Amino acid sequence: MRWQSLPLVIGFAVLALIVGTRAMLVESQRANRAAARATIEYQELLSGLLSLAQDAESGQRGYLLTGEKSYLEPYRKAVEAIPGQLARIDTMTASDDQLAPQVSRVKDALSQKQAELAETIALYDRGDAAKALELVRSGQGKAAMDDIRASMDTIRRIGAAAVAARDEHTDQVEAWLRIGSLAALLAIFLLGAYAIRESRRRFREVAVAQEALMRKNIALGNEIQTREKAESQIRQMQKMEAVGQLTGGIAHDFNNMLAVIISAMNLTQRKLARGEHDIAKFIESAIDAATRAANLTARLLAFSRQQPLAPQIVDTNRLLTGMSDLLRRALGETIRIETVLAGGLWKTHADPSQIENAILNLAVNARDAMGDDGKLTIETANSHLDDSYAATHAEVAAGQYVMIAVSDTGEGMPADVMAKAFEPFFTTKPVNKGTGLGLSQVFGFVKQSGGHVKIYSEPGEGTTIKIYLPRFFGSEEAAVPAGRGGNPAAAVTETILVVEDDARVRASTTDALRELGYTVLHAASGMEALRKLAENPGVALLFTDIVMPVMNGRKLAEEAAARMPRLKVIFTTGFTKNAVVHNGVLDHDVHFLAKPFTIEQLAAKLRDVLDGK
Repeated sequence: MRWQSLPLVIGFAVLALIVGTRAMLVESQRANRAAARATIEYQELLSGLLSLAQDAESGQRGYLLTGEKSYLEPYRKAVEAIPGQLARIDTMTASDDQLAPQVSRVKDALSQKQAELAETIALYDRGDAAKALELVRSGQGKAAMDDIRASMDTIRRIGAAAVAARDEHTDQVEAWLRIGSLAALLAIFLLGAYAIRESRRRFREVAVAQEALMRKNIALGNEIQTREKAESQIRQMQKMEAVGQLTGGIAHDFNNMLAVIISAMNLTQRKLARGEHDIAKFIESAIDAATRAANLTARLLAFSRQQPLAPQIVDTNRLLTGMSDLLRRALGETIRIETVLAGGLWKTHADPSQIENAILNLAVNARDAMGDDGKLTIETANSHLDDSYAATHAEVAAGQYVMIAVSDTGEGMPADVMAKAFEPFFTTKPVNKGTGLGLSQVFGFVKQSGGHVKIYSEPGEGTTIKIYLPRFFGSEEAAVPAGRGGNPAAAVTETILVVEDDARVRASTTDALRELGYTVLHAASGMEALRKLAENPGVALLFTDIVMPVMNGRKLAEEAAARMPRLKVIFTTGFTKNAVVHNGVLDHDVHFLAKPFTIEQLAAKLRDVLDGK
């Protein structure tokens, strides 16, 4: 491309040279014309000087012949004008000009002539006319005038020669101007033709390149479609593999727990059939396995970001301070605990119980990584994740966060372990030492809360896990962390309506409420529940399942509240979506108890709702 542009560059350079030369020739022609005008003006000044000298001589002769003073008037005017005329001539004569010697001779001769005229007039005025005429006849004045005329003739010849030379030069300039103009026109024509030819050639090249590019784009599009199909198949295979791994882990853990429950129940049946009553250990074993199964489902819901959250405005520093005793009991006496709480810590909007569970999970994992001795550090700080950080981390929005960091002095994790740390059922702990769901539960809760979690670890250097929860912008008071102890026992007198479409769950819930001392009514559907409410206006609380055919629990609660405004409601379900939970958050003023629940949890929830305002 560089060599192809060379003729065009040379052509424009030649055209510029021609145009520049033509401009110089025009300036030269203008200078020649100015010089010719100056020469003509110079010769006119010399002619005027000669005319003044002749006027002075004529006036002198007329006076000498007639004696009349009036004849001296031309003489006087010429004598007064001659110095000014000489001054103008001097200004137009350069010192190195070839006319300078001739002008000097003119001045000398004019001076002699003026002296001769002045002397003859003076002699005549004194009455010595004879001597004055004798001086005239001596020829001095005539010789001076002849010198003046000769010098002026020489000046005229020199000026004429200069004018002729300039005219000849002007003619040459005009000829060069004509040639330059024709050359410029020819150069413009040639450059235009060359530019048109090059443009056509370039257009053809562009068209060919566009056509080739279009063909390549089509081929690339086909290749992209092929790759997308292959990637889609790979993603589907990976999803199926992940689902298989997840279901395998769930089946393994649930089968173990169900095996314990079934075995315990079978042994209990046999003992009772034989009239034996030492069955407490079997019941405890079954309850423990059932509780572990319930925790497993809760952790899976947390990982899938489907657990119902009850977010509040949380002061994380106050929450951590309230957890100190719990952490010491969970970690044991051999683990040193240090908390570094930031001053002026922002508040966050999250579920405080889930924050506690997340910190407790991380602390227990850290304890297992450190063994019997080590140091656990929990730190809080205000943090800002900028756009560059968000661009390199999936599902992270740039902004301000409350950071909670849990660090240990354990053995650390290599890069391949860190990459899988948040996967469900992935664990490096020995058998029966962990489910592999702790970190996945933390990950799911933080993501569901709009936050971010990051692991920093190196083998032999310990591990730090940082939780980032979005900063809350507002002035509301932070929630005080709830205590973990049970509610104190209180006498119960209320009537509760249980609504559950599953007969076995309905029967067990009814029995549990009666065990707690409540008067219990029950219904298998929403319509039946409304009839029971109409028949029993003294019902204080509606305990309803959410997922039911025809009329779900939310619709039932709305209809019941319209009829009985003072009726209180507790919802319960094993899994719900978009009924009382939206975007993973419980609706405002909704009371919820997740299945399965213990009788102690049921009792505490009932008193919390019934005793509340």
